Amino acid sequence: MDVVIEAGGKLLPIAIKASASPRLADCAHLRTFRADYGSQARASLLLHIGTTMEWLTADVLAVPWWRVL
Repeated sequence: MDVVIEAGGKLLPIAIKASASPRLADCAHLRTFRADYGSQARASLLLHIGTTMEWLTADVLAVPWWRVL
């Protein structure tokens, strides 16, 4: 996990990967963070250099970095 954004008591953990094809293994730290913080962190983002946006798990969304910035 590279960044955590906090707003209104909620947390958004973000991982940044230099991969065009994010994998489930890439979000292990995000899932651990979510397990530790429960309802404070309901979802997380994995930013990557690819072109597709997809849910890797029910709570981890993989998004190309350029769609967010």
